[in-house]
Parts: sequence; C-alpha cells; structure tokens
Amino acid sequence: MCGQNVIRSVMAEVLARHYFGRSLYVASAGVRPGENDPFVAAALDELGLDMGKHRPHSLEDLEDLNFDLIVTLAPEAHHAALELTRRLPLEVEYWPTMDPSLAHGGSREQVMDAYRAVRDGLVDRIRDRFRYAAPARV
Repeated sequence: MCGQNVIRSVMAEVLARHYFGRSLYVASAGVRPGENDPFVAAALDELGLDMGKHRPHSLEDLEDLNFDLIVTLAPEAHHAALELTRRLPLEVEYWPTMDPSLAHGGSREQVMDAYRAVRDGLVDRIRDRFRYAAPARV
C-alpha cells in the first residue's frame, strides 16, 4: 500500500506475483487512486514483467478482502493502515520506500535510475520477507 497505487505498491504487487505466483495472495492499493505512471511500466519491463491492465485502487476498494498483512511503503499509507487495523485484525509492516517520482526534474536516465532503485529494493525486501528460494536448476 502506498499513497496513490501508481508506483511503489504497483511494483510490489507485480514483483510479489512474479516470485510467488498463486502461493501468496497479493493486491495493491493506495490511500487514494492516482494515474498510472509510465516509468513503472518501463522499470518492470526491464525485468520482463508488466503491470497488465492495472488500474489504481484505493484502500476502500480492497477493505472487504481478507488479508493477513498490509505492507505500507509510504508514511501516509502507514497511518491509514494503522487506522484500519483498529477495526480489523491485520498485521501492518512499514517498509519506508522513497518516492521515485521526486526525481522527475532530472534526465530520463536519472529518473529511470530512481525507479530502478525502488524496484530493486522491493525485490530484495519481498524475497527476504516471504523467503523466496530460486528454483533449482536441472
């Protein structure tokens, strides 16, 4: 979960699905929906992944679903998740993750580097948290 469900949480959802498939139920949301960010698609494409037909969702869109854990990636999202847990028995983890859209003042490559850094950081956190082991080679 992040602020607008257009950058960090989308990347996290796509990456978690890539590494864990159906063994882990994943859905992303934001405090409020925003507009898709084309740099997210470019950063994921570098790994051979895509966002599919992702449309930004707000927290209210997912509130009726049964989750065990909410991972928040932005302070605003973390506060909203903590408020939600006052009513629902959910665990919340905060993974502070920079907003790469703040790099939009630089060159295209500088912007892409910011998105890659977020993507790669999320890969590490997701794989570590959910204990991903690469498939054995035959």
